[in-house]
Amino acid sequence: MSGEPNDEELEKLRQEKMEQLQEQGGQGQGQGVDEEAMEAQREQREAQKKAMLRKHLTDEARKRLNTVQMSKPEFGEQVEQQVLALAQSGRIQGKIDDEKMKQLLEKLQPDKKSFDIQRR
Repeated sequence: MSGEPNDEELEKLRQEKMEQLQEQGGQGQGQGVDEEAMEAQREQREAQKKAMLRKHLTDEARKRLNTVQMSKPEFGEQVEQQVLALAQSGRIQGKIDDEKMKQLLEKLQPDKKSFDIQRR
């Protein structure tokens, strides 16, 4: 052999490379479908969450919750989860109004540390 592949060997290598690329392409497409399905499930959960909040919160309470979420996203998410948990457990009678939302926010808000500086 002269070290150069002949036509049959080249064709065999090309065929193997094509099969590898097709396998990789199939795997990539499968991941895209999984991501789309996960995104659809996430959107569906989000829609269910919003519907449940609409059902159990008055307009004023929803506005207050949205304001909290805009200023403190983590705390807003925590409050939202608490409201959903209360609703799912059946511990909410009627709707949560603005006053009840204020009370809930005060209970869930972490204690603020105050510093009293005294000069001597």
